[in-house]
Amino acid sequence: MAAGDSFYITTPIFYVNDVPHIGHAYTEVASDVLARWHRQRGDDTWFLTGTDEHGQKILRTAVANDTSPQAWADALVESAWKPLLETIDISNDDFIRTTEERHEKAVSLFLQRLYDDGHIYSGEYEGYYCVGCEEYKQLDDLVESADGDYAGQLVCKIHSRPVEILKEKNYFFRMSAFEQRLLDLYENTPDFVQPASVRNEIVQFVKQGLADLSISRSSFDWGIKVPWDDSHVVYVWFDALLNYVTAVGYGRDDEQFERRWPAVHIVGKDIARFHAVIWPAMLMAAGLEVPRAVFGHGWLLVGGEKMSKSKLTGIAPHEITDTFGSDAFRYYFLSAITFGQDGSFSWEDLSARYQAELANGFGNLASRVLAMVTKYFDGAIPEAASDSAILDIEKRVTDAAGAAIDVFAIDKALAVIWELVDALNLYITEQQPWVLAKDEADRERLAQVLATALHGVGTLAILLAPVLPRATAKLWSALGATGQVDAQPIDRAWEWTATGSVTPLESPLFPRIEQGE
Repeated sequence: MAAGDSFYITTPIFYVNDVPHIGHAYTEVASDVLARWHRQRGDDTWFLTGTDEHGQKILRTAVANDTSPQAWADALVESAWKPLLETIDISNDDFIRTTEERHEKAVSLFLQRLYDDGHIYSGEYEGYYCVGCEEYKQLDDLVESADGDYAGQLVCKIHSRPVEILKEKNYFFRMSAFEQRLLDLYENTPDFVQPASVRNEIVQFVKQGLADLSISRSSFDWGIKVPWDDSHVVYVWFDALLNYVTAVGYGRDDEQFERRWPAVHIVGKDIARFHAVIWPAMLMAAGLEVPRAVFGHGWLLVGGEKMSKSKLTGIAPHEITDTFGSDAFRYYFLSAITFGQDGSFSWEDLSARYQAELANGFGNLASRVLAMVTKYFDGAIPEAASDSAILDIEKRVTDAAGAAIDVFAIDKALAVIWELVDALNLYITEQQPWVLAKDEADRERLAQVLATALHGVGTLAILLAPVLPRATAKLWSALGATGQVDAQPIDRAWEWTATGSVTPLESPLFPRIEQGE
């Protein structure tokens, strides 16, 4: 996409049945980096996140905790989900809750339109239902448990919990009518679902044939009422998926909706099917544009298993940020894991990368350069042109990182930016400014070496601002640069100009962490 375009990006809205773990934070941070990058490129960016608060799972959790679903949701949103965004420096433009009036009204409007246009009918349904997924399951989604507690029972492959057999009169969405249109969408727009592994899975699923979708429940009442039959509530996924349009004005603010929609959806691969099959079919039925893209990222694994509260493998984000800081949290998960594939988390790997790449690699580079300009030029920025070889690397890295971001390859963008970190560290080692400083005859060369290094560090600050917002803001201030670092055009990062004077960093960008902390 060209700079200046509209860029609307969303995370899934997260269930408020429990507190967030680092798997949720991973999705938030990846989406945030993409949003920050596009903002810095001058795109008309809008970043949405929020919470999913209806459905049977929330109702049961609230009852188990002797409270109402609304009170449970209110408490968890304020005590856990919104604070998470502050903990990891998320720059969302909006936060939607599915219990808000703006959402509930627009869902009713959308549903009524589909009903009036003949896309919804009543019928009976019996099937295996997973409360954890809030979804009816096919037999191939289930497995017979060998676990002591559930031995011999059919359990959901995702939650490893027994499914229930439900039979109820429901309203159905004629999803089967959109089977060919969906297959045409995948064929004609191959990057609609990414990465390729998820796309292939989605295509195979739809090719097997689509059943109509049960979109209401009458066995409980915690949800949005079906507008023409208040004995039913809307199926939680049908309700939740609509947040992406209700948040940007669907049925309420046509101008805002026209400006923002369609969106890029960043989701975990386990919910890609909802976003790449059910959601576009719903939009097609309503005569609305399908999303720009659905990207299903991989799982975070701990001890070889997907992170899960029920299996006690969930790690709270603050357990990491309290020691390493939010910038390191953001950098680690986006650099250590190929975006779109599963990745394993370990404290040892986090600690090693923090020390080698952030503290010694980038942080020490910035400190050394600022200290040498202060020592040898009294903080005045040397008046000399950058060495062309380093400037060429700055240009190449800027272009390559931007190209990687455009295809959601955040890890590749960071890897290419680190080529500039390594090039600058090698340049300083080879040029030995501390030796040049000993001879007045080398004064001009010293000025060029430090001007080159300083300019390279500034370019890094701009390129890394979406990932390391705190460290780069601190560094930008020390560079004596004008404006805010996150306001610098990231697609022309190398064009920044140093003016005035620098100040040494009062403390390292990434302080050394003693073992055992």
